[in-house]
Amino acid sequence: MTAVLTMLGPSRHVLERNLLSYRRLWLIFVAGFVEPVFYLFGLGIGLGELVGEVEVGGIPVEYAAFVAPGLIASSAMNGAVFDATFNFFYKLKYAKTFDAMLVTPLSLADIVKGEVGWSMIRGSIYAACFLGVAAALGLITSWWAILTVPAAMLIGLAFASVGTALSSLFRSWHDFDYIQLGLQPMFLASTTFFPLSVFPGWAQPLVQATPLYHGVSLCRNLAFGAPSINDVGHAVYLLGLMTLGVMITQRRLGKLLLG
Repeated sequence: MTAVLTMLGPSRHVLERNLLSYRRLWLIFVAGFVEPVFYLFGLGIGLGELVGEVEVGGIPVEYAAFVAPGLIASSAMNGAVFDATFNFFYKLKYAKTFDAMLVTPLSLADIVKGEVGWSMIRGSIYAACFLGVAAALGLITSWWAILTVPAAMLIGLAFASVGTALSSLFRSWHDFDYIQLGLQPMFLASTTFFPLSVFPGWAQPLVQATPLYHGVSLCRNLAFGAPSINDVGHAVYLLGLMTLGVMITQRRLGKLLLG
């Protein structure tokens, strides 16, 4: 762990600051983890009794097993976005945390990497815990599913980067309604609960353009032990989104904090 922190350079101090600030707020982490579990039991298992089986790669699987990998990806998204939006905005506009950090030897790039990295860690914790629940329920049948954890880290990085970029553009708390307006439809329509084939032809390209679709597809392929060349495309998409988000965030913070 120490070696990993050393590799992160000065940005590790931002991670350590966030870790210390959350050490007495563990209930917040529990609350964020419980939500996807409710979805799993309510829709995956409850509704699954009515749905029956769903085909994945031509192989019929239980509906709950189909939903579980999608909820792993969604857990990573939700955990990362929450920290990268509401908390990031509060530190930027009200607590003036980043202004204080810039008085230290930390650079703007260190702050951005540290904040994005922490948001990714939070999302990854949610995803890893949910993977454990799904495995305990017998919904995970392949050892490839272990790789859904690094996949969740990639998902977390992509959404954290976009979240910080959007938060740097917002002017008030009211603007966060746009975040919810985007997240909820994407959560429901990014093949978390339904295969892509059930969508109308004109809607399928729109679904495939969403970042969560790529995260869900990546996690689902790994969870069922069926990785494919398409997973490289999913990973490249998420990496590109992460890079774009970090660039925008760093540029916006430079204008807001350095003038």
